[in-house]
Amino acid sequence: MRLEGKVALITGSSRGIGAATALKMAEEGADIIINYPFAAEKENAAEVRDKIIKMGRQALIVEADISVLAEAERMIEEALEKFGKIDILVNNAGITRDYLLLRMKEEDWDAVINVNLKGVFNCTKAVLRSMMKQRAGKIINVASVVGIMGNAGQTNYSASKAGVIGFTKSLAKEVASRGITANAIAPGFIESQMTEVLPEDVKEKMLAAIPLNRFGKPEEVANVVCFLASAEADYINGQVINIDGGMVM
Repeated sequence: MRLEGKVALITGSSRGIGAATALKMAEEGADIIINYPFAAEKENAAEVRDKIIKMGRQALIVEADISVLAEAERMIEEALEKFGKIDILVNNAGITRDYLLLRMKEEDWDAVINVNLKGVFNCTKAVLRSMMKQRAGKIINVASVVGIMGNAGQTNYSASKAGVIGFTKSLAKEVASRGITANAIAPGFIESQMTEVLPEDVKEKMLAAIPLNRFGKPEEVANVVCFLASAEADYINGQVINIDGGMVM
């Protein structure tokens, strides 16, 4: 198992890509900290925890709003108290508030930037000191192909994900000397609650732009995250890996 003896924290891991990543990492031998943002997600988080425990791994669920630094710091403290270390941080949590810019409210802009970008800053800052002390760590940030190519109606989301890419590259240069790597993934259109609610004509337009002619699966994203978290990726640093069926080349 590639992650035997490791401890991984995945933000926004009560469902979707985050839950798939938590389960895959547990399958690969890691103990898992499951983060969810509010009480409504507690049941989903508990289901993920129970599946991990059935695999014979340890799991801790922590409710925390990662857009607030104090909440992120508390989450890291709870995780360190439970496990004594954090080897892997996956900054996965993200939201959308899609509107054309002229119709976008300030609170819609702020909400997306605060979770998607500031949340990455908060969690990384909170975990970094412990990783630097152990002189090892893997940080994987979930960006998006939209942060590379843009998308009408998503100026806030595109800006947040482009920011995550720039953050990742800069962080990679700062912490490499301490044995820590930072990489990003850029998923395309992945089967999720976000894509389920899209109108059929929108889905058809999206599929036409994907050479593989299908949406991706959360598990396919989780596979790449696990690779980046493993020793197999020790010499990969500051990179952005697209997981999009060939949509962006």
